[in-house]
Amino acid sequence: MKAYIAALAGAAIGAVALSASSIPACAEVVCSGNVCWQVKERHEYPPEAKVTIHEDNWRGSPEEKYEFREHEGRGYWREGKWIEW
Repeated sequence: MKAYIAALAGAAIGAVALSASSIPACAEVVCSGNVCWQVKERHEYPPEAKVTIHEDNWRGSPEEKYEFREHEGRGYWREGKWIEW
């Protein structure tokens, strides 16, 4: 009986771990010109932001010389300044 309970508990723990690992992370790389930053949430940027949204594993090619910056909050980089909306 102990072996049965241990096996059942192990299966339950495995199922929880598997389901937690299948939840997709919501992260993206957003670029405005050659300046990029990572966001934790998907935003609908205004047209004047002129941003390009990439998946979170995107890094660009070394020849393109992208600069990565970070900033908290909802906004975008334009001409070296963080624009919030």
